[in-house]
Amino acid sequence: MRINLTKKDLVNLIYMQLGFSKQVAENLIEDFLSTIMLNIKAEKKLKLSKFGTFTIRNKKSRIGRNPKTKETKFVSSRNVVLFKPSKEFKDFINLKNNDG
Repeated sequence: MRINLTKKDLVNLIYMQLGFSKQVAENLIEDFLSTIMLNIKAEKKLKLSKFGTFTIRNKKSRIGRNPKTKETKFVSSRNVVLFKPSKEFKDFINLKNNDG
């Protein structure tokens, strides 16, 4: 069972289904993903209709612990990206006899 979907897989799907050259398909994927990332960073929130919403949340600094060595370390504050799927996405995932 395969878990990862790579950019190369997406390029090949666009190449096969739409007939664009692989270079055009790769540029399309790169532009699409960079547009999403730039908008999330600039606006702190991005909603893709019928897919979901990406938001940025700031996590405070804290003391963390390595579970193997029990060593404590300081974990600095940082931004994290959260994803909340839309109702349509959740409904699609929960359909019975769903082959994709």
